Amino acid sequence: MSRGSSPARAWWDEGHMQIAYLAYKRLSDPVRDKADALLKLNGDYAKWTAGAPDDKTAKMYAFVHAATWADDIKTKQYGYTRDAVTSPTAGQNIGYSDHNQHAFWHFKDIDFSPDGTPLPPVDPVDFVTQLKLLTAALPASSGASDDVRSYDLVWILHLVGDAHQPLHAAARYTVQIPDGDAGGNAESVIPASGWSMALHAYWDAIFGGYSSPYGAIFDADDKDGLSSVGVSQAEAQIADPAVWAQESADLAKQFAYAPPVGAGKNPVFLTREYETNAKNVARARAALAAARLANLIDNALK
Repeated sequence: MSRGSSPARAWWDEGHMQIAYLAYKRLSDPVRDKADALLKLNGDYAKWTAGAPDDKTAKMYAFVHAATWADDIKTKQYGYTRDAVTSPTAGQNIGYSDHNQHAFWHFKDIDFSPDGTPLPPVDPVDFVTQLKLLTAALPASSGASDDVRSYDLVWILHLVGDAHQPLHAAARYTVQIPDGDAGGNAESVIPASGWSMALHAYWDAIFGGYSSPYGAIFDADDKDGLSSVGVSQAEAQIADPAVWAQESADLAKQFAYAPPVGAGKNPVFLTREYETNAKNVARARAALAAARLANLIDNALK
């Protein structure tokens, strides 16, 4: 079911940037050069590289910052249209001439109900369909224009991160929330900070909110930062976004919807155990997303 106007900003800026940074470090030099050249075609390139002390750092900043572009275009300053998943252009891939937000590209709801509440039809377009489409067009041999390939790379940098956030791959339907919770957007939780927030936003915020490329890189490389999280090479080689989605959905059921989160909309206080598990799952998923993102780009641009 479409999430309508519900927010879908997996990991927020900080998380997406850290994932992109770790992926960038994994790329081979020739592939990194090709990615750098494609990113220069985006109209935000000057903004992405602002403050960089040298050309090498500027290229890294651009790659890191580009991972937030798919969320940035939802803001008013871009003037992009909020289109519907049922639109004839919902799944198109035409490059930067496309001024639709495509908010439904950010998630793949694998709907479920613990109490038998009816589930809606599956949406025809989601991050699985689009990652497959964009990845197929990314190689130079695809025949797609550089404009399209640049657009696709920027979206891929973001969507691989989205695919690994558990609540971007699941939606729960209960007697109390019969129209679905839009990936945890209908439930409220109160973490240790004391502030009430949507369950989805809680998971998005685990790495922090707004950040600069410099800040995200610093945090990733800091002691116990995301750079320190190990990744299974066997899992890193899994390239099918449908598998990533199922992994995320399974983790959502196991951890995101775990007690004390209830089946209704009333805010609940999160326990230390819940928050510890959430942080550990998020760190593991983000590190794995970075490895898979690097493999995807390496294979497409080698």
